[in-house]
Amino acid sequence: MAYVSAFIAPVATDRKQAYLELATMMAGVFKEYGASRIVESWGDKVPEGRLTSLPMAVLARPDETVVFSWVWWPDKETQKTGFDNALRDPRMQLDPAAMPFDMKRMIFGGFDVIVDE
Repeated sequence: MAYVSAFIAPVATDRKQAYLELATMMAGVFKEYGASRIVESWGDKVPEGRLTSLPMAVLARPDETVVFSWVWWPDKETQKTGFDNALRDPRMQLDPAAMPFDMKRMIFGGFDVIVDE
């Protein structure tokens, strides 16, 4: 059964190009380690909620855009091995201060796919 790694993060809006370059590099690494598909989504209609919302969840500031990303894996075992190996890859050893987003406010998780239409 397929498995998905999902990420939501606030990205400095004026650093969109830097984020795109980082995401493109990371997509290549994940694919080398078994990912089937990587999707990066730049927020367009991501409203602020009153009780909950994506911007609230990541403490997005007015000068930030919420991104939603997901990595599709053939199965959970491939995800575990592939993700662990990708994180050890030298290309992924990045300086947190140089990132176009605050990694402390990123939300991530792993999901079993239960419907795929």
